[in-house]
Amino acid sequence: QVQLVESGGGLVQAGGSLRLSCAASGRTFSTYTSGWFRQAPGQEREFVALITWSSGIPYYADSVKGRFTISRDNAKNTVYLQMNSLKPEDTAVYYCAADPYSGSGKPATYRYWGQGTLVTVSS
Repeated sequence: QVQLVESGGGLVQAGGSLRLSCAASGRTFSTYTSGWFRQAPGQEREFVALITWSSGIPYYADSVKGRFTISRDNAKNTVYLQMNSLKPEDTAVYYCAADPYSGSGKPATYRYWGQGTLVTVSS
């Protein structure tokens, strides 16, 4: 069983930066793929970024590529999402997710989810 707790959301002006953190419980978390997803009001949850446990290679949605960076610290059981050059369209609730088998950006393939943290980017 893995529990995920996100933090770091808030209000920021366009062009600013935020770093989200996702703290995980569970000794096997380092062997899970970790992903970040977001959901804006009235829209479906969408993939933002993921990092696989085996290779550590990150993958990004085209909309955030070059602006966001996902990383993980296995010693701290924590995954981060560094968000730079934020835009108003990045406004959403951001969710951390983890799964021992997923390697995709499809939300349905992730077993464990955090409660979400709100990011609001003002213009």
